[in-house]
Amino acid sequence: MNAVRLPRAIVNQLLQFAQKSPHEEICGLISRDRDGFKKCYPVANTAGDRKRFFTLDPRAQVAALRTMRERGEALAAIYHSHPDAPPLPSLTDVEQHEYPEVLYLIISLGTKGVLEMRGFSIHDRRIVETTLGLQE
Repeated sequence: MNAVRLPRAIVNQLLQFAQKSPHEEICGLISRDRDGFKKCYPVANTAGDRKRFFTLDPRAQVAALRTMRERGEALAAIYHSHPDAPPLPSLTDVEQHEYPEVLYLIISLGTKGVLEMRGFSIHDRRIVETTLGLQE
C-alpha cells in the first residue's frame, strides 16, 4: 500500500470530527467497495484516558462491520486522532494494531493549529508510511 487516494468528502469529514473533539482522540472505521473508499463509520472511544489513547467501542465496531458487510463493503481503514502529538503511530498504536491489511490513518491537531493526516500500514510491528492523495 504505497499510495492511496481518499475521497475529499471523507477527508473533510475526518478533519471535522477531529476539530469537534480537540481534547480527546476520535476514532472509527472507513469502508471500501470495488470502486474505492466508500463511507466513514465513527465509533465511540471507550479508552480510560481518551486524551492519549483510543479504544474502539466493541459493540459499535461490530455494528459498523456488520453494516459494511450488509452493504457489500469491506473494512479499508481505521482512523484516530492525536490531539497533542504528531500524526505518527505510537508504541501503543503499533502494539494494538490487529488489522495489518487495512490502512491506518492518524489525524493530528497538535501541529500549531494546522490539521495534518498521515497514513500507514502496520504489519508485524513494522510501520510503512502510505502516501495520501485526494480524490474529488
